[in-house]
Amino acid sequence: MLIAGFATTEGTARFQDRFRQQLPGHFRESQSLWLSSIGLGTYLGEPTAQFDALYHESITQAIERGANVFDTAINYRHMRSERALGRALAELIASGKLRRDEVFVATKGGYLAFDGEIPNDPHAYFEERLIRTGLVTPGDIVAGCHAMTPRYLADQIEASRHNLGLETIDLYYLHNPETQLREVPREEFYRRLHAAFEALETAAAEGKIRMYGLATWNAFRVSHDSPDAISLAQALELAEATGGKAHHFRALQVPFNLAMLEALATGSQALDGRQVPLLQAASARGMMVFASASLLQSRLAGGIPEPLAQHFPRLNTDAQRALQFVRSTPGITSALVGMSHPTHAIENLATAAVPPLTAEEFQSIFEQ
Repeated sequence: MLIAGFATTEGTARFQDRFRQQLPGHFRESQSLWLSSIGLGTYLGEPTAQFDALYHESITQAIERGANVFDTAINYRHMRSERALGRALAELIASGKLRRDEVFVATKGGYLAFDGEIPNDPHAYFEERLIRTGLVTPGDIVAGCHAMTPRYLADQIEASRHNLGLETIDLYYLHNPETQLREVPREEFYRRLHAAFEALETAAAEGKIRMYGLATWNAFRVSHDSPDAISLAQALELAEATGGKAHHFRALQVPFNLAMLEALATGSQALDGRQVPLLQAASARGMMVFASASLLQSRLAGGIPEPLAQHFPRLNTDAQRALQFVRSTPGITSALVGMSHPTHAIENLATAAVPPLTAEEFQSIFEQ
């Protein structure tokens, strides 16, 4: 039985109200939702029952400390991350500690995914699961790992809904669509992207997802003429051609942290006849932007130089300082960070007790 509902204005505002006093500036309004400036990611960890249990506790700790943004993907830990998140949410909702309309859940599809563990013969598994069933043809798969045809995405959305135990997914991403550009011409890539958007608009019309987006690694960080680059303006044109002015293409996910500043600094996107950074282009178009790799997979959890650390008073660890930088960046909706252990959730969410940097304080980092 799937849990009905989705994140709403009323529900996310209710969740915010429980933390308004102790977490000033922690919630941002975007797409008529109140979302926590720090969100829990589920990429890290081995595909084991031990990590399933750790994620369950981390999710519980995060919610108790004011996080209502959760990010996963069907291929993370071979579907186990989606299932761990689903079980934790179901338990909290059943206990009355949480309502479905208070939390924002995002997942992704595009990569080929195993079911729980790596099979003895991966090639035979995908042959049986994908090719013989007609879900994809060999020509649909690029780099041996990625597909985004309408039929495949419909299957993956259905699988994610059941993994998560949710009737409606708040945000569904195409996962690293630029992977397709390694093997198909740019014109064919945009044709495939258009077909994928049609499938996602259909899923939104059916109530299976509320909105969709692009979760990328290189596509929006590199220069506009790079082989990996995706034009946000062109993607929005495809969305409008598919869903009209009320299309559901509303969000982007990009890596952004103290060591990867391209979304803020590289003029990768066209806007009003100029090349501007992704964050500026997305903000101008009213899109949500979620920062992945906020701690660069823990590599920014230590070693921040003292002159830089001084810009983040009242914070006790480098992990908190790195998170404070990301969540204070103009245009970032939420800083996502992997929290595969409850101690990580406790440390990371403690950052929210300190207000984000003001615009002047943020700018002073770069002046120095």
